[in-house]
Amino acid sequence: MNIRQVDEAIRLIPYYRNDAVSLAWYQDVEICRQVDNQEEPYDLDQLHRMYDYLCAHGQCYYTEYQGSLVGDVSLCEDGEVAIVIGKNYQNQGIGRRCIQAMIQLANEQGLPAVKARIYRFNQHSRYLFESLGFVKIAEEWYQLDLPV
Repeated sequence: MNIRQVDEAIRLIPYYRNDAVSLAWYQDVEICRQVDNQEEPYDLDQLHRMYDYLCAHGQCYYTEYQGSLVGDVSLCEDGEVAIVIGKNYQNQGIGRRCIQAMIQLANEQGLPAVKARIYRFNQHSRYLFESLGFVKIAEEWYQLDLPV
């Protein structure tokens, strides 16, 4: 896996253990609720299990914005996309550009579709994914069919 340049401000850096930075995102209870619908922050073991799973079943990247790691994004073999952007960097278009990069990666890999699990209370994520063309296919699941 190589670094993926998204634009002049964003690069996707292949995952490597960096607990000092990444654990902070998953210590935020609101982010944990958005991502996993859980009210408890991650501990280090849960963080490692999550990243190990994402790396074993697809491609996982840190999102680097203007030289700082601000979140992560992944594309699993089954086309599932997952993203976390740290609170201080949300609502700046970073997530949108990262999801677009994952759509491009899925196209390069020949996947027929990408999908995302979005909990019903997470209106911000639902709006983001729908604005990129994702449609609801099941309770909490949104999908974007890719051209063949």
